[in-house]
Amino acid sequence: MHDIWNPWHGCKKVSEGCQNCYMYYLDKKRNMDGSHIYPTNNIKYPLSKNRRGDYKIQSGELIRVCMTSDFFLEEADQWRDQAWDIMRMRSDVKFFLLTKRPERVKDCLPNDWNDGWENIIFNITAENQKRADERIPILLDLPFKHKGIMCAPLLSKIHIEKYLSDEIEQIIVGGENYDGHRPCHYEWVKSLYEQATAKNITFAFTETGSTFVKDNKTYNIPRILQSQQAFHSGLQHQGRKHNYILTDSFNNPIPEEQLYVRRFEEECETCGTRLICNGVDPTQIK
Repeated sequence: MHDIWNPWHGCKKVSEGCQNCYMYYLDKKRNMDGSHIYPTNNIKYPLSKNRRGDYKIQSGELIRVCMTSDFFLEEADQWRDQAWDIMRMRSDVKFFLLTKRPERVKDCLPNDWNDGWENIIFNITAENQKRADERIPILLDLPFKHKGIMCAPLLSKIHIEKYLSDEIEQIIVGGENYDGHRPCHYEWVKSLYEQATAKNITFAFTETGSTFVKDNKTYNIPRILQSQQAFHSGLQHQGRKHNYILTDSFNNPIPEEQLYVRRFEEECETCGTRLICNGVDPTQIK
């Protein structure tokens, strides 16, 4: 996918949500060990250019970082500075960071971080109440201008009302796939939806997971239909808008009309990730 940047690959399991990690599953199918951590050949992906000399990733696009690892993984300390340098250079692009290790973040920020960079949205994973109570307070104390919470895989009912404020821009929820997938319950998702909408926070129910329980009935949902079924649940909400002050290489703010505009195909109309995704790869638009 054009909106994913994996500067390194591999991870160490640290909590309940890691039990059936999709990356471990996919690596095993390729006779690889998901716990083996190494830098990829993709470290400079955000700087790649086309034949005209223009960046392939356009100003205003959203790039999800380390989707096959954790950006704040201890084993990646030796490569992180280079990743920060690239994100600093591409101050015109939004970078989505996600971690299960928020306790490490403060010691891993660049020297010029100050109160945060405008082009970074920082997210923690809260798969159950224990991890929500453990990680969200750290999230709220960290110096980031944009913050979010990912409850995926959602493993239990979670109450996070006391943490929700203007600081939280989005909540992303999803079920679990692949070997050993645990059930996701409609009532758990609906509860989080109600908590988010009460504060007008963007809420994206991205996928049901392979096993979905509603009204005491268990449904086995093929992966190809999970995002569509999540959309049809009606548990989607576009919350208040948050502005990202993106800048060019001279630190000048880029006017909104010059930024990337998300475009969608017909099949995107019923996709659970529509609210938070980057849209269709601009090079593949028909």
